[in-house]
Amino acid sequence: NCTGSCSWKIYVKNGLVTWEIQQTDYPRTRPDLPNHEPRGCPRGASYSWYLYSANRLKYPLIRKRLIELWREALKQHSDPVLAWASIMNDPQKCLSYKQVRGRGGFIRSNWQELNQLIAAANVWTIKTYGPDRVAGFSPIPAMSMVSYAAGTRYLSLLGGTCLSFYDWYCDLPPASPMTWGEQTDVPESADWYNSSYIIAWGSNVPQTRTPDAHFFTEVRYKGTKTIAITPDYSEVAKLCDQWLAPKQGTDSALAMAMGHVILKEFHLDNPSDYFINYCRRYSDMPMLVMLEPRDDGSYVPGRMIRASDLVDGLGESNNPQWKTVAVNTAGELVVPNGSIGFRWGEKGKWNLESIAAGTETELSLTLLGQHDAVAGVAFPYFGGIENPHFRSVKHNPVLVRQLPVKNLTLVDGNTCPVVSVYDLVLANYGLDRGLEDENSAKDYAEIKPYTPAWGEQITGVPRQYIETIAREFADTAHKTHGRSMIILGAGVNHWYHMDMNYRGMINMLIFCGCVGQSGGGWAHYV
Repeated sequence: NCTGSCSWKIYVKNGLVTWEIQQTDYPRTRPDLPNHEPRGCPRGASYSWYLYSANRLKYPLIRKRLIELWREALKQHSDPVLAWASIMNDPQKCLSYKQVRGRGGFIRSNWQELNQLIAAANVWTIKTYGPDRVAGFSPIPAMSMVSYAAGTRYLSLLGGTCLSFYDWYCDLPPASPMTWGEQTDVPESADWYNSSYIIAWGSNVPQTRTPDAHFFTEVRYKGTKTIAITPDYSEVAKLCDQWLAPKQGTDSALAMAMGHVILKEFHLDNPSDYFINYCRRYSDMPMLVMLEPRDDGSYVPGRMIRASDLVDGLGESNNPQWKTVAVNTAGELVVPNGSIGFRWGEKGKWNLESIAAGTETELSLTLLGQHDAVAGVAFPYFGGIENPHFRSVKHNPVLVRQLPVKNLTLVDGNTCPVVSVYDLVLANYGLDRGLEDENSAKDYAEIKPYTPAWGEQITGVPRQYIETIAREFADTAHKTHGRSMIILGAGVNHWYHMDMNYRGMINMLIFCGCVGQSGGGWAHYV
């Protein structure tokens, strides 16, 4: 199911495919981009081998131990559902076929027999556990509309759970809909050529994106720097100016350490006007979050505060419970257009640039300087968990950071402390802001979450490389207004907590104003 969409000429003789060669009839790309052709890859060039291979499955196969149990059960029970129940209710029978999974042992069967088994298993599962415990995956419409529709319709009529490319085998990243609430929107590969700095992070472009790999090599002739981040010296590493080799599965730690550098140097020490304005206008960082008290006197972040939480709903009568709140640079509470309450409101406003009152406003990212108090906010820390496969860095599992807060009076008369998302992000990354925070780091050499020195301990990547790559990535984005890109893929996605791996990289891109910019942002491919 490669999305390369390469076109092939197929030669047939006496009804048999003899060979295939690449088509050369692609339209000319615009003058400032290389052509898309030649396209194709060794997999496509040998596709006729798949058609006539002795290994091609032409009949349904089933594990021998399971089909023997099934046939014996049918002899004892006339009802197929009861036959399946007799297997499921016998622990020894279940164990006998489950413990040999992964060892082969398949034999040929027929569709009638296996369809009966599958149907009986589905009915028994529904009667025993409920319909939502029947989960299945049907290929996407682009693969086969008939197959997709048949499988999806079957599961839907049962009340079952339809899995997707996100959760079936993590071809696509769950972090994408988690972050943006929509499917994975990435640029076409030709947009790589518009980039000024590219990190290929866990994506082996020449091998898995073969027809588009030429864009990756061609952009280097323009002076674009390319970085490979892969544990192994893969094909893409040969095409890059620098190769970082983190310990497998530690990508989120590396991304957090790079994010620490970006935030410190380009948001705090020498703020980039472009980065600040981008985060102010195109992210939720100015929005206010309610704090919830803990028993020890500190707080934890709660939900975003909404117009409906405040007296008179800040003048909002239409969907105030779906409208987020921010503070502008004048210190006023405002309801910025663009939240879901406006999108689905009476007039369907979708303008990110102005507030509800119809006037332009400049949102404040931080409450520092406008705050009423400084409060301790607790953040979880997982880097100290002992694991035989990863190095841990011991710290308190709950890190209390000092944040600037404002106290707001809610509609019920109670007072609630609030913080901005931006201040929460800075605190989570361990940035020192002069608030007497003992858990924050004042120097990159300190082994505190999430400094480059901390990142080196976990990932094995020298901290000077972490600092340099992060600095170059952000500096390029600053000078080009977001033309820094991360190409990432299933190599990172096939790990536990892969959403955290991806979110660390997505954060870097948002900090640098790259998402939505031609030549910038993230490009997820397998």
